[in-house]
Amino acid sequence: MDIIERFMENPKRSKEEYVELIGRAEDRQAAQTLAQRALQIRRQHYGNKVYTRGLIEFTNYCKNNCYYCGIRCGNKKARRYRLTEEEILGCCQEGYRLGFRTFVLQGGEDPYFTDDRMVSLIRQIRTGYTDCAITLSIGEKPYESYRRFREAGADRYLLRHETANEIHYGRLHPPAMSLQNRKNCLNWLKELGYQTGAGFMVGSPGQKREHLAEDLVFLSELKPHMVGIGPFIPHHHTKFAHEKPGSVELTLFLLSAVRILLPKVLLPATTALGTLAFDGRIKGLMAGANVVMPNLSPVKNRKQYDLYDNKIATDQEAAEGKESLSRQVRQAGFCLADERGDFMF
Repeated sequence: MDIIERFMENPKRSKEEYVELIGRAEDRQAAQTLAQRALQIRRQHYGNKVYTRGLIEFTNYCKNNCYYCGIRCGNKKARRYRLTEEEILGCCQEGYRLGFRTFVLQGGEDPYFTDDRMVSLIRQIRTGYTDCAITLSIGEKPYESYRRFREAGADRYLLRHETANEIHYGRLHPPAMSLQNRKNCLNWLKELGYQTGAGFMVGSPGQKREHLAEDLVFLSELKPHMVGIGPFIPHHHTKFAHEKPGSVELTLFLLSAVRILLPKVLLPATTALGTLAFDGRIKGLMAGANVVMPNLSPVKNRKQYDLYDNKIATDQEAAEGKESLSRQVRQAGFCLADERGDFMF
């Protein structure tokens, strides 16, 4: 039996079989077959709904020095900013008016935003928007911090593992960071009852087919509720400035594979995908994704949250960005859903 057929029959395979599967990514017929199955599974669980997340990029300060990232602490040319509490709450107010029912607070690992500050902010959002989900994406924290955020009212947490291979992780991160600690964090988040998101870059420097196979093995074991997959895009002020970006086609193939592997997963069509291909997010939805994350951050700060080069939608007001995306989504046969869009346990 062909690997595509074997995978669709039973997606939990060995690392060697995942290597074989990924080797078929450039086979257009194989990719199409996988996408059709992924779309079928996505519709079975979520219909034609596309869940929206209002992204609030509230600080681009970061104590880490991840080698691929434009806001790493070592980039002395980055123009830093922090949103005030009032600005963050203002983003939530505008987002709610536009129909968003999930707010994603995303930022670098900024020491200014202590646990006490985050707890205060989470509580205010929870009190003001009782029917909304609060997602955090603020990196590695101690268990006690995650516990406090959860008790304050946070529902979800996004923490990409980036790569499940220890050696490859070391090529992308400084020695002070460890893959094991990141995995520990993901396990704590699940233990605390968060809807937990992992994920990885496609085409990051030094990545091999075997590394992507290890990502699939890791996801099959972790069983996260959300998975963020986006192509690597270089940033001009990093050591990887001249590396090639990741492949859109391979990213789409892996989106389909993850939908089949984790049928109920919340799977974004990422901004990075839309940056490399003008219709990248729509292609992502056609490959099995069911989440989009329009930006609610103040337009004046959008370009400063500069993780990679040429990021899209940095000059659109939130209302304009959502309306444009809604139009594209409708044309593709889906509909934006103004609801929390929780994981289906």
